[in-house]
Parts: sequence; structure tokens; C-alpha cells
Amino acid sequence: MATDVEYKQDRSIGELVSDLARESSTLIRQEFDLAKTEITKKASTAAKNIGFLAAGGAVAYAGFLVILAAIVLVLAKVMAAWAAALIVGIVVLAIGALLVMSGLKHLRSEDLTPKETIQSFKETTQWAKQQTR
Repeated sequence: MATDVEYKQDRSIGELVSDLARESSTLIRQEFDLAKTEITKKASTAAKNIGFLAAGGAVAYAGFLVILAAIVLVLAKVMAAWAAALIVGIVVLAIGALLVMSGLKHLRSEDLTPKETIQSFKETTQWAKQQTR
């Protein structure tokens, strides 16, 4: 019975090239799967931060509506009511602004480059070069 070493030594160049092509194809498929997984993860994080932006925008809009209500009350010369509405509007607007700034900060700091995949492709390229020598 031949051992694995003997079998590998008895294989033709064509078989070796065929094996190399098949293994390279499998490796490249795995690299693309890794890229897809990494990009999906980064897109999920970006979507969460976009959610903060949307929530911040909605809260800021609510603040704007309350400020408009305060202006209406001022025009109606109901001083106590407009003061309360103005204070509430400013607080709601400030909260909305903080949410928007937080979302923008996180979006700006998020790097969508699939670094692990790029590194893996570099390693695959080096491996393939070594196999063809």
C-alpha cells in the first residue's frame, strides 16, 4: 500500500496543477465569503448609527413643533403657557441635536474597509506565488 508521500511524489504535473487550481478556487470562494460577512457586519453597525440619526431628526422635529406652538402662544399673549412651551421645545431640540451629533460622530468614525479580507487576500496571493515557484 502506498503512503500519502509516495502518492504525492508519483502524481503528474497536470494533476498537481489541477489540485492547485481547485484549492485556489476554494480558497478564493472562502475569501469572498469572509468579505461578505465582514461587510455585512460593518453595514449593520452603520445602519444602527443611521437609526440614531433618524431618531435624532425626529426628536429635533418634535422640538421644532413645540417651539412653533410657543410662538403661537406668544402671539396669543398667554405668557405662562408660552414660557412653558418654549422651555420644553428647547429641551427637546437639544436632545435631538445631541442624538444627531452622536450618530454623525459614530458614522464618521466607522471604517467600512474589509481589513480582515484584504489581509487574507494578501496572504492568499503570497501563498499562491509560493506554490507556483
